[in-house]
Amino acid sequence: MTSRLFFVSPAMSASLRQARFDDGCSIDDGGAEQARSAAGALPSAVRVLVSPGVRCREMAAALGLDGVATPELAGLDAGRWRGRTLDELGATEPEEVARWLTDPACAPHGGESVQDLCARVGRWLATARETAGRTLAVVEPEVVRAAVVRALDLPLTAFWRLDVPPLTATELSGRAGRWNLRLGRTLAGPDAA
Repeated sequence: MTSRLFFVSPAMSASLRQARFDDGCSIDDGGAEQARSAAGALPSAVRVLVSPGVRCREMAAALGLDGVATPELAGLDAGRWRGRTLDELGATEPEEVARWLTDPACAPHGGESVQDLCARVGRWLATARETAGRTLAVVEPEVVRAAVVRALDLPLTAFWRLDVPPLTATELSGRAGRWNLRLGRTLAGPDAA
């Protein structure tokens, strides 16, 4: 049995442009338009899942998907850093930011550590392997990173070395106890060059 996971990252938002920790900001008009034009580029799926965050729910709607909200695929809980930019935090809490970016077990913001996020997504991956066919999941970029780290058994420090651009798809296919990875498929609508 082969399980295929197709992770779709949300389109741009004002928060993403400003390197701001998720603050419940919507995808912007340009991102919504790009998502609508990309809807035809999505493969069929046996199930559609959506991170409970605003951007992901709006992205799924713009893609014409009716997905099931899945708490296990929620974005990283940034605690008291929610809504703040990295520049702001670098100016007020430089040591904490530096620790957070180098120690996956650290969570100076009082939320979730990278280690905890990877463990949560890893537990979900273990159950996803039991589902035959393709699953489409609209999730935050950090969830894609965590899935790749767990699927390929990478060190947790690799988390920060993985870039997940907006409006792209990352594919994992699982069979015989292992995952294979296909990175960064751009979602382009039928009219794209």
